[in-house]
Amino acid sequence: QVQLVESGGGLVQTGDSLRLSCAGSGRTFSRYAMGWFRQPPGKEREFVAAITWTGGTTNYADSVKGRFTIARNNLKNTVYLQMNSLKPEDTAVYYCAANLRGIRLDLSPGSYDYWGQGTQVTVPS
Repeated sequence: QVQLVESGGGLVQTGDSLRLSCAGSGRTFSRYAMGWFRQPPGKEREFVAAITWTGGTTNYADSVKGRFTIARNNLKNTVYLQMNSLKPEDTAVYYCAANLRGIRLDLSPGSYDYWGQGTQVTVPS
């Protein structure tokens, strides 16, 4: 069992930066691949970024590539999403998720086993 708690969301302006954090519980946290997803208002949940259990490999949605960076610190049981050059279309609830298959960088929400409660990011147009 893994419990995930996101933090760091907020209201920012176009072009600003935010860093989201996802704190995980449990001794096996470091074995999980981790992903960030987001759900814009009235839309389906979508993939943002993922990282393998070692942190050695990452994957990004095209819409955030070059602006967002996913990273993890297994000693702190935490995964991060650094978001730069934020745009109004980045407005969404952001969720972190854990994938038991630690080497996978799955894009589908259904491939993830545990989810946090989400944190709101708002970038007004």
